[in-house]
Amino acid sequence: MVTAADLHPMATGHIPKYVVAADGSDYLFSVMVVFFVVLVVLIGVGYLTLHSVPEKMAHENNHPQFQLVGILALLALFTHNGIFWIAAVLVAGFQFPDFATPMRNIADAIRSLGQSLAHQPPAEPAPPAAQPKTTPEQ
Repeated sequence: MVTAADLHPMATGHIPKYVVAADGSDYLFSVMVVFFVVLVVLIGVGYLTLHSVPEKMAHENNHPQFQLVGILALLALFTHNGIFWIAAVLVAGFQFPDFATPMRNIADAIRSLGQSLAHQPPAEPAPPAAQPKTTPEQ
């Protein structure tokens, strides 16, 4: 036990809780290490969750350009270039009009029409229609 005679005259009567004990245990340091590890993990999870937003949008809407959105989000993740992420959000958010399918349907219809006409036997010419007799004008 420390007596009053052993203390330095300038020393305080109590020691604050945050001062390291003689055995080397520093609970404030331990608490801060745990706090920062948890903080870094939470920031990492938030960062990765943010980068997956375009892919989730495209997946929920069954977007035809899902692979393009995934590639753009992955490029944004690895390059830390925000323009790729913005492009992924824009591609996932708006569906471009599908011009190829109607044109393909028209081409298929014309092709099937041409094939059906090619396989039909030629039609016999119709007999000439009887001409009405006209009287000469007087």
